[in-house]
Amino acid sequence: MIFNSATDHFSSSGIQVLPTIQPHVKKVTTFIREPTWVSPVQGLEQHVFTDSEKLEFATKPGALVEYRKNIERGLNGQFGIFLKNTNVNSETEAYFRQQMTEKLNNEYLQERLIPNWHVGCRRLTPGVGYLEALGKPNVQTVYGEINSITERGCLCDDGNEYPIDVLICATGFNTSFKPRFPVINSSGANLQDAWAKEPRSYFGLAAADFPNYLIFLGPNCPIGNGPVLSAIEAQADYMCKLIDRFQTHNISTFAPRAEAIDDFVAFKDEYMKRTVWNDGCRSWYKSLGADGPVTALWPGSTLHYIEALMELRLEDWDVKYTGNRFSWLGNGYSQTEIDPTADWAFYVRDGDDDEPISRLRKLQLINKSGTVEPSEGVNFAGGRAKTDAVVESKL
Repeated sequence: MIFNSATDHFSSSGIQVLPTIQPHVKKVTTFIREPTWVSPVQGLEQHVFTDSEKLEFATKPGALVEYRKNIERGLNGQFGIFLKNTNVNSETEAYFRQQMTEKLNNEYLQERLIPNWHVGCRRLTPGVGYLEALGKPNVQTVYGEINSITERGCLCDDGNEYPIDVLICATGFNTSFKPRFPVINSSGANLQDAWAKEPRSYFGLAAADFPNYLIFLGPNCPIGNGPVLSAIEAQADYMCKLIDRFQTHNISTFAPRAEAIDDFVAFKDEYMKRTVWNDGCRSWYKSLGADGPVTALWPGSTLHYIEALMELRLEDWDVKYTGNRFSWLGNGYSQTEIDPTADWAFYVRDGDDDEPISRLRKLQLINKSGTVEPSEGVNFAGGRAKTDAVVESKL
């Protein structure tokens, strides 16, 4: 089917649509509402695995795991891009600017597409083939908003009407954290109202005064800080720890304390000042507009978030019990004693094989510290060496 013209708004979906349909239509008109950084990095195309790759994954032990690890290592090594005044941010921005300028090769488009805010203020947009498509003879680029849809096409804020045969709407998604359904607490308050403007959560997991209500990917979680699937798994682990505590300690309700969320939000707002997300760009990372607080992202990397969720901080939670809080002590018999297959003298042994007491030692065992060769030329915390970043980390 040949389209005489089509229109898409400037978003990730639109950036994918344009180079896909451009070779197959007579004319395509694309409306661009505002500038954004379009990633020129090659290798972001959807990879089609060869038969030999599939066979290796299926038959060679560890091959698929190592492939996945390399992807995650790469994603986890990019956090420095989001910190202002770092070498990696400056170099990345210079590279993006140079590549976008060359690929657009059009002064009008360069002035309107290349932003004046830092790389990463808005979600980085993979743009394989997009910038090149804008320069094709059958592509018309209109910079501005669509005010209305007419019988013939689109009426833009430049006063012109652009005729179309097919309209492709790629205007994004509802990125509000407001629940899609009423969440009412015992006082009659609705979380939809509480989060209508500025959503405030505990580590992206829960809200004050709404007990026994846990969420995935809530406000200020690492949805754009690095790999997100691993963050979701960390949230699931944290929830399971809470639920296990709930089940085994006679707890009736648990909810994060309001003062804990206040402290977390204050820390987050102060931290964000040193990130590119705090720039004055319009971004779905901010629910209150371009100059508002960053309400979507975690104050740190994804790895930082994973480590922060490794242990329950019950001092941050308002916990209420069913009856006596120590009724979980039961009849005085231990769990060991009711298991006839257990060693009732397990604590007598040649050496101490307990889990490490210190948080650092636990983490070193989990992350297999010392098993990976340091990468050449990789710096952390804005150009400081890896060892410095570790020493300064509060986690």
